[in-house]
Amino acid sequence: MIRRPAALAAAAALVLAVTPLTLGAAVAPTARDTGICIPILYCPSPSPSPTPSTPTAPGTPTTPVLPIDPSSPIDPVSPADPSTAPEPVAPVPAPVDADAPVFTGTPASMGSKSLSFTGLSGISIVSVPTVGGGSVRALKITADSITISGFSLTVRPAGGPGLVTEADTMSLRGHVSVYIGSVSASSMGGAPLTIGTDTPPPLTDVEPGLLDVTMGLVGTIADSITYTNTDQRIVDAKD
Repeated sequence: MIRRPAALAAAAALVLAVTPLTLGAAVAPTARDTGICIPILYCPSPSPSPTPSTPTAPGTPTTPVLPIDPSSPIDPVSPADPSTAPEPVAPVPAPVDADAPVFTGTPASMGSKSLSFTGLSGISIVSVPTVGGGSVRALKITADSITISGFSLTVRPAGGPGLVTEADTMSLRGHVSVYIGSVSASSMGGAPLTIGTDTPPPLTDVEPGLLDVTMGLVGTIADSITYTNTDQRIVDAKD
């Protein structure tokens, strides 16, 4: 894929930025009424004269219930029919994306308040090359443009301090391809949405946009990448 020099520089800048990230209450006593029993006063009354009763014929004796002999065999429970068990769903194939640059093996951590698209054209599962000659599965999203509001990106090399970049907005324009490890977000209607790298979701799930997004960002390329009101800071290494 041929890019204008400025586009390549913008894409390379983001690729360089994405370096490896060594990225109830106690139950109260039962609330039933304890019901204090108050004895009723007893008032004696004359005892009636006893009436002789007629003896009744003895009933038929019942057969006593004998205890179970522990040595007696017990009918075994038939095992479940394995043919009725649901078949596991195999992950979809992840063909190599020839247009992808070489990325780091560990995604950076990206968050945003909202993410919107124009010209969303595809969501697929691909394999992209990583530093050292390996590859990683990624969810690839392609669009004409992607706007990220409340952008935050944390890049943390293994065992080292991290770099946090924040911006009011991050805008990617022209031939946008975003490679993602996973996504947790909410739909525009507020329903929770989790996207992995086993099966791509339909376009209709994400086309209206996403809210409260947390994702593992493998990398992205675009003709232009711009930020507004950017701030960067170093954070200490994790223990």
